[in-house]
Amino acid sequence: MACADTSSEIRPPLPPFTRETAEQKVRLAENAWNGRDPEKVSLAYTPDSRWRNRAEFPQGRAQIVEFLTRKWEREHEYRLIKELWGFTGHRIAVRFAYEWCDDAGSWYRAYGNENWEFNEQGLMKTRYASINDLPITESERLFHWPQGPRPLDHPGLSELGL
Repeated sequence: MACADTSSEIRPPLPPFTRETAEQKVRLAENAWNGRDPEKVSLAYTPDSRWRNRAEFPQGRAQIVEFLTRKWEREHEYRLIKELWGFTGHRIAVRFAYEWCDDAGSWYRAYGNENWEFNEQGLMKTRYASINDLPITESERLFHWPQGPRPLDHPGLSELGL
């Protein structure tokens, strides 16, 4: 399988990461995912990006778009917070939580960790996610901002005790 040429696509901040640029990369990813636009989100990944997300293994942007489309069709009122866990060179480790409700109106908080690896242009070439869902009541929800990016003054995971 030939590798796709991504030399014309640049997605700052670029590796090798510093604490500041790794935190920027995490917040940019969080904002994009909270925008819930599968096509736009897919552009942060290499055309041949490889994922593991729970028991699914999307590969390439087309499969990422299909995956995210299905995800956000069933996960209503999706709100996500990501937090930098660690970084080195071309890799970033993230922990996250997101809240959502299903078609029946049942609420969940998903907790997880992601390991990311980037190419020289700042596109993510691998994403490995481990995720667990916890049923919650609507009154237990902690993420109440309007649909879209988390406001800058909204607490992060550590501040929320998650």
